[in-house]
Amino acid sequence: MEGDTEIRKEEMTNTKKINIRIILLFVFLIILTASCNISKRYSFNEVFPAEGWSKYNKPLFNVGINDTLSSYDVLFSIRSSHKYPYRNLFLFVTTTSPAGQSIKDTLEYQLADEKGNWYGRGLGDIHNLSVAYKTNVIFPVSGEYRFQIEQGMRNDKLEGIIDFGLIIKERKK
Repeated sequence: MEGDTEIRKEEMTNTKKINIRIILLFVFLIILTASCNISKRYSFNEVFPAEGWSKYNKPLFNVGINDTLSSYDVLFSIRSSHKYPYRNLFLFVTTTSPAGQSIKDTLEYQLADEKGNWYGRGLGDIHNLSVAYKTNVIFPVSGEYRFQIEQGMRNDKLEGIIDFGLIIKERKK
């Protein structure tokens, strides 16, 4: 009987060692998989004063792009409060390449539905919304790209927009 107890203890010890090895292998595989999917990401943010986003405040984001083979998604991040009086937001976006060529886009984004429910995630009266500007973009030349953003609403100061961000992330292959 004493021999049986020792054998059982040894079997339990071996089982615990195997379980620990399996768990460590699993954790290693998760880390390895996650590290293979790390993509390049550029993120910039402009915080506006409490009185609002002035039509004269035109955030400028300079992004150095060296990879001309990968494709990217260009997104905007908009943080607003309940003080924002509209459902939509018009923007004028000027993109300038390293060679100095510019493209100007006029965009409209919906921030809330017709019932006043805000899109995106929120906590209290603050709402965060990420919207696509351009998807699957391949930057043709390496260098510094400039993105200048201008609010296109009719207000001199646009109350309720807390900050505005530009996110450029590499698409997963």
